[in-house]
Amino acid sequence: MSPALERFLRYVSFDTQSSSKTGTHPSTPGQLALGAAIAEELRALGARGVRHTADGYVYAAVPASPGREGEPALGFVAHLDTAEEASGAGVKPRVVRYGGGVLPLGDSGISLDPATTPELEALAGRELVVTDGTTLLGADDKAGLAIVVSAAAALLAPDAPPHGEVRLAFTPDEEIGEGPLGFDAEAFGARIAYTVDGSDLSAVGCANFNAALATFIVRGVAVHPGSAKGVMRNAVKIAAEILAALPKEECPERTDGRDGFYHPDEIAGTVGEARLRVLVRDFSPEGFARRKEELGFIARDLDAKYGAGTVSLEIRDQYRNMEEVLRRHPALVRAAADAIAAAGYAPSLSSVRGGTDGATLSWRGIPCPNIGFGGRNCHGEREFLVVEEFEAALRVVLDLACGTAARAP
Repeated sequence: MSPALERFLRYVSFDTQSSSKTGTHPSTPGQLALGAAIAEELRALGARGVRHTADGYVYAAVPASPGREGEPALGFVAHLDTAEEASGAGVKPRVVRYGGGVLPLGDSGISLDPATTPELEALAGRELVVTDGTTLLGADDKAGLAIVVSAAAALLAPDAPPHGEVRLAFTPDEEIGEGPLGFDAEAFGARIAYTVDGSDLSAVGCANFNAALATFIVRGVAVHPGSAKGVMRNAVKIAAEILAALPKEECPERTDGRDGFYHPDEIAGTVGEARLRVLVRDFSPEGFARRKEELGFIARDLDAKYGAGTVSLEIRDQYRNMEEVLRRHPALVRAAADAIAAAGYAPSLSSVRGGTDGATLSWRGIPCPNIGFGGRNCHGEREFLVVEEFEAALRVVLDLACGTAARAP
């Protein structure tokens, strides 16, 4: 087993599932614990300027080799947290040689099945890291963390190949859209970077959704159901009307490619008050604006139907499409594609159906394409890691760190 894979298996033992409900930053204490462990590891490796902040960020530097000190620093970013959709506590990873067909995940009753994960058919004979079916794996993004720390270890070794200066940053709360919230660009020290996140290694992430979080609040009138006629206003039923008003074909399970969608991901309430959360996603600025307007129409129509003050809507923009920024930095994108090709994979430019820290960092002046790490089925119990791609991703990061093309203006 490679040192990088051992590192990954160690990192997944930390429960770093983020939470959109705590209101703290970082949102959960496990992220601080993993950040502290990585900071200590980087100090032991000999990294410079290692800093672990109170709000969960880790920064470090790998000095340039003699003769390459004048080159622009190149950064790599990965995130500490795992997704809200499935538990990250007590992860039990297992490295298996996949023989094809259905692969049961422990005694959970959940399996990896080519019928629902078609890319499995091409992975027969490969090593995979899987879960026991009761938690997510955490490859998103602990595989990214392991790759970046392993690259730093290689570059800090006595026999390291010549390389320019490399800056590292590990962020909390990426999965809830708050990764760049406290990001210190000055402490990071690089003006160009890559995130190591996502899935398929072949895909260079150059575009992503524009994203917003829409929250509907429905205020009803609660009375005893025995005397409710003409008085009760049921907030739960009105919330259901909001759901029914969303375009039925414009949802994650019926879209792909560059299609946008509405994604109701949380609903809770009583007769007296209900709350509905809807994620809004679209690649184009025009489509994004239209979607937000449509939600406004729904809120106003139902508020007029049931009485002023019944339905309110708050929309908070989360991140923007980095595509416009990265078009101005073709060398950064081309260098990633060349490094992926050198690692034996056919590169492609990808539109990420999600977001990364790199989206916001790009708009803050740090252009930041995304490199995949070989994960699949992220955010759920069927998540797995393709070991061959994971180890190739490490070679890609080292190639970029040692090369000069990515650093070109």
